[in-house]
Amino acid sequence: MIQMYNVSKVFSNGVEALNNVNLHVGKGEFVFLIGPSGAGKTTLMRLIFREELPSSGHVIVDGRNIERLSACKVPYLRRSIGVVFQDFRLLDNRTVFENVAFALRVTNAPAADVEKRTRRVLDMLGLGHKKSFTPLQLSGGEKQRVCIARAVINNPSILLTDEPTGNLDPDMSLEIMDILAEINGKGTTLIVATHNSQLVNKMGKRVIGLVNGEVSSDRPKGVYSYS
Repeated sequence: MIQMYNVSKVFSNGVEALNNVNLHVGKGEFVFLIGPSGAGKTTLMRLIFREELPSSGHVIVDGRNIERLSACKVPYLRRSIGVVFQDFRLLDNRTVFENVAFALRVTNAPAADVEKRTRRVLDMLGLGHKKSFTPLQLSGGEKQRVCIARAVINNPSILLTDEPTGNLDPDMSLEIMDILAEINGKGTTLIVATHNSQLVNKMGKRVIGLVNGEVSSDRPKGVYSYS
């Protein structure tokens, strides 16, 4: 599903974010990506989503070499990848329903399909009763669930989440992780970048550690340790 071969990323200011990374994430896997701040976790996920291109090496996503994709094919790659951001990136002047439906409308989905699928995913995430609220009227956990709804409404084969519980209390963090695990259980490949050691230790999933842009550890049922 996701393969990286000798991938390095050096930004224009000379900062080396990734150095000779090699990894493989199979279809339907649940992977935690851990490491200290600045280790390269966010950069690695941006390569998968093609927000960045590698300076060297190759990134293969669902059989497609991302640096060889023409500009017109990039949107189709991104439709197969859901992304959940730590800072939510919701439209404060739009309702919950409109924020989630927007992800479908940009694909020119029929209006009836947008209505049906948006209602279904909001109900799945326990947000049906909040559909007419704006993000300013929601708690942090509710905002995060809206972000997840928006990310999965196109039935992506890959879901990338960057610190999905970073702003939440322990109980809400566990609830969000249970939702992500349920989505993964339906076949979606899931990568979670996090500093939350308690959740990582509790879940018992594959853990990839990054340090100074290099893969420092890779354990199939790991705990929070990147040494």
